[in-house]
Amino acid sequence: MFDTIAPRYDLMNRLMTFGLDQSWRHGAVAALGLPEEARILDLACGTGDLTRLALRRGYRVVGTDLSAGMLAANRTGVPLIEADGSRMPFADGAFDGLLCGYALRNFTDLPATLAECARVLRPGGRLSLLEVDAPTSRLWRAGYDVWFTRAVPLLGGAVSDRQAYRYLPRSVAYLPPGSTLRRMLRESGFSAVGIRPLAGGLSQLVLATRTGVPTS
Repeated sequence: MFDTIAPRYDLMNRLMTFGLDQSWRHGAVAALGLPEEARILDLACGTGDLTRLALRRGYRVVGTDLSAGMLAANRTGVPLIEADGSRMPFADGAFDGLLCGYALRNFTDLPATLAECARVLRPGGRLSLLEVDAPTSRLWRAGYDVWFTRAVPLLGGAVSDRQAYRYLPRSVAYLPPGSTLRRMLRESGFSAVGIRPLAGGLSQLVLATRTGVPTS
């Protein structure tokens, strides 16, 4: 599916979010708070939106994604590796920071992927994840339901692939609740876990710091 939508993926992201996704990505990169030359892994890097922003901050970035089509559409010039997030081919503690944009709900084995994120980060390394969310406000939720569950599939059909953009709004159901995600991150070896709602809950930023050996 992601191979198919790769050529129009960036355009659809801008249209779906009215361009808000770019400010959210800026915030995710800034939230790492690491010095220049820090080693960053962009997990599920796709076409490279987060990578480009990380490069502007002077970070050294490696991208990895399971989709060969996404990697083929990635023009960032950084090292790119096709890999499963639950079995990454990197040494323990290889990175100072890890970015991931809108992919948590697509990992088949989320606990194993979070454990791998902890493994490839050095102690004290920073994790910054962007993911969609569902607004809790009744007004925001009504608008969200109309736009993402009805309009987005139609827009996707006109611009890219309708079936893919039927799946993407529905995939929110695969996200664990915030309390469960916090617990999963702590059990994987992270501390100082924080979840920030963005734009009334349309999106969320998940931040955490790598501690010691995972407890499970």
